[in-house]
Amino acid sequence: MWMLFLLVACVAAVVSCARLCRAAIAAGALPAAGPGGRPQVAGLGLYETAFLSGGPRRVTDLTLVSMAGEQRLLLAHTGWATVVDAEGRDDLERSLIASIGPDGQSPVAAIRVAHAAAGAIRALGERLVGDGLAVPAAARESVTAGIRQVRGAILLNLLMAGAALVLSAGGQPDGGQAQAWFALPLLLTTGCWIIARVEVHPYTRWASPAGQDALRAVPDGPGPLSALAVRGPAALLDPAQRAALG
Repeated sequence: MWMLFLLVACVAAVVSCARLCRAAIAAGALPAAGPGGRPQVAGLGLYETAFLSGGPRRVTDLTLVSMAGEQRLLLAHTGWATVVDAEGRDDLERSLIASIGPDGQSPVAAIRVAHAAAGAIRALGERLVGDGLAVPAAARESVTAGIRQVRGAILLNLLMAGAALVLSAGGQPDGGQAQAWFALPLLLTTGCWIIARVEVHPYTRWASPAGQDALRAVPDGPGPLSALAVRGPAALLDPAQRAALG
């Protein structure tokens, strides 16, 4: 009887690991762009750096802090943003002002959600994908789903092993041997999940391998915006701004 449980665990392990491997291979085989088939890695601006480092959320945070630094927007430590100057200087600023809404005031969390869906953010992401620096959304979602499925296979394997243990306690022959067999799919799924978290996940969140190279080539700027673009709100020196961005 326990062999049926083992079969279920093995099938789940093989299918989930195969799906994750296919997704990782597809994410790593991104089309190259630029002369000689090499992606363009030079000339990253703050917006591009922010997107590759933290996606749309980081771009929104950068735009908020940039406008707040020029006193064109008030960024309160309570997590609310208020528009002072409704004239944006570029598409991302204009889309941010539109995301805040007609009242000119909105919580930062709501602004992030609305701004992430704005056309300016999508255009920035598509341009970076076209340059070979960013991972396409489909590839990111596929890898994320693959990791989630492997994690589910680990839990299923533990459940099947537990069921086999119950049979062993009930006098089922070879129950002790069953536990050793269940170690095989558990080892496969756990090893695959660990490798994915260490090797695959950092390279399939936003930046492609070429994008990672471009980020490593970005010099440390003297201002807070450069630090924010690369490292996120934790790099801000102003505690009120850190509190506002959560």
